[in-house]
Amino acid sequence: MSVIKSIRSQFSPIHPQGYPFVGGFALVSLILFWLWSPLGWLGTLATLWCAYFFRDPARVTPVRDGIVVAPADGRISQIVNAAPPQELALGARPLPRVSIFMSVFNCHVNRSPVGGRVERIAYRAGKFLSADLDKASEYNERNAFVIATATGTRIAVIQIAGLVARRIVPFVREGEAVAAGQRIGMIRFGSRVDVYLPEGTRPLVAEGQVATAGETVIADFRAAEPGRTFRVT
Repeated sequence: MSVIKSIRSQFSPIHPQGYPFVGGFALVSLILFWLWSPLGWLGTLATLWCAYFFRDPARVTPVRDGIVVAPADGRISQIVNAAPPQELALGARPLPRVSIFMSVFNCHVNRSPVGGRVERIAYRAGKFLSADLDKASEYNERNAFVIATATGTRIAVIQIAGLVARRIVPFVREGEAVAAGQRIGMIRFGSRVDVYLPEGTRPLVAEGQVATAGETVIADFRAAEPGRTFRVT
């Protein structure tokens, strides 16, 4: 029984957004088997990858006022100060921005970095440049959330479509209360998520670090310690 539980623990449920895609891949695989079995096996591999892409694993989120957790799985591609998009109405002053690049092998379910209320949701059509480019933040199709905490602190989370991603799906609405680590949306296929932190906030992560949505702490408003340094080991 323990072996069975161990095996099951290695698999995550598929998010409902993925059911049509997995079913479509499976149907095509059956047709390919009928045409030529080697093609059917390739289709089966593609179906397994699709199921893996739409996985929705449970996460253990640290809960404390002031903690900001990563909204996405992936590699932290950039940490800079940048002016937030105008549609967020957060002003023109540069704010600390943490960008997380999600490859097609990362889980694409996005989570709220803090607990609070969804103050604003703003969608903007745009291009589909490679999500790891800096200009993707400005030119690509995006969907943004402004989340206000109980203390009035505002965090912006921006889902950015990439070269392959063509669909951004939000799970929450304006005015809705969210908890830290709660699922707030998903981007289908390779993409990126930007987090704009309040002015003066020091990120606790480094470029190149791998983040886990809902678990990795990327900032702490209550931290009295100086900014962390990092080394590659």
